[in-house]
Amino acid sequence: EVELVESGGGSVQAGGSLRLSCAASGNTDSNNCMAWYRQAPGKERGRVTSIFAGTGVPYYSDSVKGRFTISRDNANNTMYLQMNHLKPEDTAMYYCAAGSWTTVGGCRKISNYNFWGQGTQVTVSS
Repeated sequence: EVELVESGGGSVQAGGSLRLSCAASGNTDSNNCMAWYRQAPGKERGRVTSIFAGTGVPYYSDSVKGRFTISRDNANNTMYLQMNHLKPEDTAMYYCAAGSWTTVGGCRKISNYNFWGQGTQVTVSS
């Protein structure tokens, strides 16, 4: 089992920044995919960014590329999402997720992830 706890959400004005944290505990060694997803009201949960432990190469959705940065502090089992130049359309509940790489899905599919945090709300006002 892996427990994930997010923190760092809040309300900011457009153009502002936030840093989300995801603290992991439990059997984290078996999870080589880590990701941030977000879900806005009435919309599906979508992958914002993910990172595969095998390569350390991150993926970013086009909507956040150049503005968001994923990072990991392996010593403290914590993952971060630095969000800069926030836009109103970034408003959503943000979830961190842990899972396993597969030959078919890599770290791309939501089905790769079997551990989820409770979510942290990010609200960006114009």
